[in-house]
Amino acid sequence: MALLEEWHKIAYNDKADQGELQRFWQHYFLLEKGVYEKLLANPDEAVEGTVKELAEKYELSIMEMTGFLDGINDSLVTPNPIEEMDEDTKVSLAFDKEKLYKNMVDAKADWLYNLPAWDEIFDAETKHALYLEQKKTGEKSGRKTVKMTDEGSKATEEYMFVNSV
Repeated sequence: MALLEEWHKIAYNDKADQGELQRFWQHYFLLEKGVYEKLLANPDEAVEGTVKELAEKYELSIMEMTGFLDGINDSLVTPNPIEEMDEDTKVSLAFDKEKLYKNMVDAKADWLYNLPAWDEIFDAETKHALYLEQKKTGEKSGRKTVKMTDEGSKATEEYMFVNSV
């Protein structure tokens, strides 16, 4: 089974216990944020390696790296072959800064598009313009929604994820 297919079975399992799935996503979001903090610290560096090498570099499991690659793929300069990749597939994390920022806005991932590192990449006016541009266009094709419910309240948040479903 391809890594991406395996990731989708885990991450979007509608038969899983909702509490477990929520904890899964909360944990993943923290890991994802950490990788983006590192990537955005040096946004012009074209990070490359095999899936396994990048997983080791960012201290992720192969599955977590697969999820990260799935999420960032639409923001890359050259998309990776995520449909057929295995742990030895060479991939690149070279991203288009504007596209990545707008895709984070589209995914409603405020914990990502509000990372302080963006302040070193875009000034406030540019970030605001990109935000508004994305909100106006709001492409929703090929998105999966994961609902997150805060366990002490009734608040539910929806997060959109870019993927190639």
